[in-house]
Amino acid sequence: MRKQHIAIVGYGTAGQALALLLSRDGHAVEVFERAPQLGPVGAGFLLQPTGLQVLWELGLLEAALAHGRRVRRLYGETPCGRAVMDMRYARLDVGLFGLGMQRGALFALLADAWPGRTEVRQGVSIEEVEEDTRWLRDHTGARHGPYDLIIAADGSASRLRRHTGAVRLDAPYPWGALWCLVPQGEWPWPDELRQRYVAARKMIGMLPVGTRPDDGTPRLSFFWSLPTATFEQWHGQGVEGWRREVAAIWPGIEAQLAGLVEPAQLARASYREAALTRWSRGRLVMAGDAAHSMSPQLGQGVNMALMDALALRDALRAETEVEAALARYQREREAHVRIYQFWSRWLTPIFQSEHDWIAHARDVAFLPLGRLPWGSRHMLRVLSGTQHGVFGKLPLQPAFLQALAGLG
Repeated sequence: MRKQHIAIVGYGTAGQALALLLSRDGHAVEVFERAPQLGPVGAGFLLQPTGLQVLWELGLLEAALAHGRRVRRLYGETPCGRAVMDMRYARLDVGLFGLGMQRGALFALLADAWPGRTEVRQGVSIEEVEEDTRWLRDHTGARHGPYDLIIAADGSASRLRRHTGAVRLDAPYPWGALWCLVPQGEWPWPDELRQRYVAARKMIGMLPVGTRPDDGTPRLSFFWSLPTATFEQWHGQGVEGWRREVAAIWPGIEAQLAGLVEPAQLARASYREAALTRWSRGRLVMAGDAAHSMSPQLGQGVNMALMDALALRDALRAETEVEAALARYQREREAHVRIYQFWSRWLTPIFQSEHDWIAHARDVAFLPLGRLPWGSRHMLRVLSGTQHGVFGKLPLQPAFLQALAGLG
């Protein structure tokens, strides 16, 4: 394909990776970001082998491993110590692991790798795509374009999703979370994601996420699940009583939460589920959460964004016409995305809902299912991002696995 003039709307993970990949291929890239200043949104996340493979393609794997923390086990239990979930990557492949990272660390790695970051159009909120899908309009009414390709990577609350004319589902989840980073200190599980559940009504999580370039203090990403409708009520009650409640559910966590003294220290996160019957129209295409937002229960958002970026880059390399490339991109990603949307939809009420009977069934059945050979491998493929369709497996490149082993 000849070199294209490409607009990218949004400078989150998908937008960052796309700007880097497409500019390296010689395309003229122009990025719009509605925030007045560039920066990460959120505390921490778990990067799976599929996402790590994209960072390897970008030449950023070694830097990511230097800042992140290898997570080899996911363990969840009730307050009385009854195990609910116990998944170890080694049961799938001894060389695999997840990587807990601060969003600030990944943001910095991707931004520093792209010289064009200094020219991102900050504080420009793109509101419209014109009918011919070659021009954009911002919040002031100003036009931008024409472009050969417009990539909407503007997140789960995308303003541009509707311009595909193919929105099948776009709805908020009733449950969200409070997030923050806390010092790791003497945390006893530095290579595990640990969770505690009170039925499905309350969930606490602690994920080791390492350091970032401007802060060498190892940290944990803490989250507390709650309905979005109660955000204001929680804020008004103050932190002291809430910290006592958390400590009652998880004794021993007090040292990590000692620095939390006011509600503003915890960020609020809300989520949406969005699904499209078609990811593109004309020269407009969706990527990342704008294309397929889902619950965070499977922790695949960042991985999906990175995989979308690489697949779109490859599709543009493989086809001579933009429309053909966009169709190829959707074919390459759709089977993978759909299975994760399915599992996300069905798993969310098991961990975030007011249905106690569902949580009881989870507590009884989830761990034994995970110990069966077929159950364990299936769960681990879903976790690691390597499930493809109902029965398929998304292979990881041998050269990537060798690189991972060499840096491990």
